[in-house]
Amino acid sequence: MIEHSKDEETDTATVRRSPLAMAVLLLLAVEPKHPYGLRQRILEWEKDRVINVSQRNAIYQTMRRLERHGLITVHETTKHENRPERTVFRTTERGVQLSKEWVRDMLRIPAVEYPEFPAALAFIASISRSDAMAALNERLETCERNLAEFEAEVNARLADFGGSLDPIHLVDTDYQRTMASAEISWLRGMIEKLEAAQQVGVDGGA
Repeated sequence: MIEHSKDEETDTATVRRSPLAMAVLLLLAVEPKHPYGLRQRILEWEKDRVINVSQRNAIYQTMRRLERHGLITVHETTKHENRPERTVFRTTERGVQLSKEWVRDMLRIPAVEYPEFPAALAFIASISRSDAMAALNERLETCERNLAEFEAEVNARLADFGGSLDPIHLVDTDYQRTMASAEISWLRGMIEKLEAAQQVGVDGGA
């Protein structure tokens, strides 16, 4: 069993939804796993592009919460020589049903999110124009490099499947590629606008 702290919630009426919780439920329904093994599976399948598992303890905390709500349960406890005891979990029937409800809701209802980049753009005028331009140009270079690396990885994966794979398994990849391309296009256009405005300002003051 995963140990529970005394100050954790005990109300099972409402289960807080999150991308990580959804992933845990769906993956444990496919194959029971220990928390560490589950995190490794997320990394192996490269779902860490969309599921934040950068903090290892997040998996344990999420699984504690899901177990408390009866959405996952102990599948078995294993003990290997010279290794600590490990508890393997699986998703309950209720957990499977709820995770699929979450998928449908996340697909159909746009969520209000607060990423860092738009927030920084809202206050870009607080720094000098030269600093802003330098930052945007650096971001553009990074985004272009990241997209090229991402596409190379995707193409390599597709090659492993003979270049043929049901599009349903690529929708997240296609979305990420499209959004990355859109950001690059926006950055290029905005940088051009700012450079043009800066030039007009210089000329006007001459």
